[in-house]
Amino acid sequence: MANVVTITGVKKLYKMGSETVAALNGVDLKIDSGEFVALMGPSGSGKSTLMNILGCLDRPTVGSYKLLGQEVSGLGDDDLARIRNKTIGFVFQNFNLLPKLTSLENVALPAVYAGINSKTRLELAMDALKKVSLDDRAEHLPSELSGGQRQRVAIARAIAMKPAILMADEPTGNLDTKSTVEIMQIFRDLHATGSTIILVTHEPDIARAADRQILVKDGQITKDILTAHTDEIIDIV
Repeated sequence: MANVVTITGVKKLYKMGSETVAALNGVDLKIDSGEFVALMGPSGSGKSTLMNILGCLDRPTVGSYKLLGQEVSGLGDDDLARIRNKTIGFVFQNFNLLPKLTSLENVALPAVYAGINSKTRLELAMDALKKVSLDDRAEHLPSELSGGQRQRVAIARAIAMKPAILMADEPTGNLDTKSTVEIMQIFRDLHATGSTIILVTHEPDIARAADRQILVKDGQITKDILTAHTDEIIDIV
């Protein structure tokens, strides 16, 4: 399988007074097309910094990040924004839906930003809602939906443009147990159809849904474990 993500020697440094702090300190990582990866780590581990770099929301201070073979570590804000819109679908803990837009309109937003015509973007949005079994709520506002339904709308929005990577940041953090099970099943179903998923979580039960678990600690990857069919540790720093 082709590499979707290739990170080599990545460091992220911050100035704190007279000191330089390394949020990431020499990270190497490859993620192949079609993988389902759980990114884990305690608060302050560098997990969120790594997620932001993977999602083209931030740049490394040092090192290389190739996304679909393209070096993106040195790109400007506008170029990164275009890559995010075209290549990465985001799902957040707090849903981030616009309250005055219907489910269909929320899901269609990435296509609006991409300049796709109205008819096509609504077709893309409805198709995405069908994939999360929520097309019957297309005309409902977020306030008329449960938490689990809102997250399904957010997932539909993330996949509407058929991104190369689906990134989910604590996507079940605000959900009850029943909704959590439903949302994780949607991720498994999307993975089964070939989606590449990077799931950020601090919950081991959630991470077990992935086929690979990556642990970040003190700015480095300390464990990289295949979990679907084997407990073999494939990379330890």
